[in-house]
Amino acid sequence: MLNHNHCVSINRTQAIVIGFFFLAWLSLLGILISTPNVLDATLRLPPGYHRSAELGFLLALSAFLTLLALGVLRRWRWTFWLVLVAFLAGLLRVPAAALELTGVLPSDGPTWYLFLQAAIGLVQFAIGLAMLIGLRKSGPWGAF
Repeated sequence: MLNHNHCVSINRTQAIVIGFFFLAWLSLLGILISTPNVLDATLRLPPGYHRSAELGFLLALSAFLTLLALGVLRRWRWTFWLVLVAFLAGLLRVPAAALELTGVLPSDGPTWYLFLQAAIGLVQFAIGLAMLIGLRKSGPWGAF
């Protein structure tokens, strides 16, 4: 018989990454419920009823974030490097949003959505920097 009484210990780095995943998922859910047309434009869906596409997107993203969260909890190295690169690249959302706001790039969403994307990018980048500090201190998934 297996003993299931052991606790999983997570450090600050793991907690902040999993917290970010959860907040990103909640944000997507909020957008789907309150303004689904923003997601339709982002996904470039043609006009019409899109509930099945939106639900499929939510389920696929949920499965992906669950897999990543499991990798964070189990401290899988490949997950660390994937998340680190993605989070550091989040900084690119800031100039992209600025270019969309100024009309240099076409914009598919409302102004608030562009600011949200830029803010998410800054948060991702900050978490990526914290992950680098933890990496330097004690390796992948080390506490910052």
